[in-house]
Amino acid sequence: MGFVRKIPLFQTGPAQLSDAGSCVFRVFMEEAIRINKYLSASGVCSRREADRYLSAGRITVDGKVASPGDRITGCEKICLDGQEIKANPDDVKQVILAFYKEVGTVTSTVDQGKEHNNIVDAVGYPERVYPIGRLDKDSEGLILLTNDGSMVNGLLRARYGHEKEYEVTVDRPIPDDVLEKMRKGGLQLLEDRKSRPCKITRTGKNTYNCILTEGMNREIRRMAEYFGYTVTKLKRIRFMTITLEGLEPGKYRVLSDAEVQALRDAAGIQQ
Repeated sequence: MGFVRKIPLFQTGPAQLSDAGSCVFRVFMEEAIRINKYLSASGVCSRREADRYLSAGRITVDGKVASPGDRITGCEKICLDGQEIKANPDDVKQVILAFYKEVGTVTSTVDQGKEHNNIVDAVGYPERVYPIGRLDKDSEGLILLTNDGSMVNGLLRARYGHEKEYEVTVDRPIPDDVLEKMRKGGLQLLEDRKSRPCKITRTGKNTYNCILTEGMNREIRRMAEYFGYTVTKLKRIRFMTITLEGLEPGKYRVLSDAEVQALRDAAGIQQ
């Protein structure tokens, strides 16, 4: 085996998937850590998505299918879908993209390769990037992508209460009292989850803007359905400090250093 370069675990540069047979990403650490934390720190994906990969049996360690609770030292051969994971050079710069997702594009990367319209292919960025959170297949609008796993985790932590703003259209006029009940929260949308208070501003007879601070799956659609309405159009127009303004459907732009720093400051993420 050739020389193995020693790399800090929590590096700023991301990891990439290499073709089978190329040099594996190996990191020497003082103690073993959970494999989902390792994958996140390497920039492969967020911890949440790492857990999905593990549950689906898509991660192997030294040729054996890994389990969510496995711990590793970083000296093992780690593969995703048969492809070894290797580190990028240390001088690779963190990048965050703002992308206008169109209806029909799938934001989850768990089934990438199986889904024809997955977001990574739709973006077409030359480096490996991962979506920060999700946006329903039937929804459109702003989603951020990055090659830095620490940013994915930091921006998705619910305790920070990050704002996400949406333009909502329902199938018929919606009265003020229904919007007020949505604002107050406490709606039993799932068996074990209630909605939190949110900000709602009417923009038309059957349209309104909604600002959420949590990440419940399909929450806006569930709130409308709770009162017998159907969301016919849902567009995210803001994620924290970044807006959709100036982006065309299916296009992306690279965030400036100032925009990235504003996100870090808002999320309490240290360099």
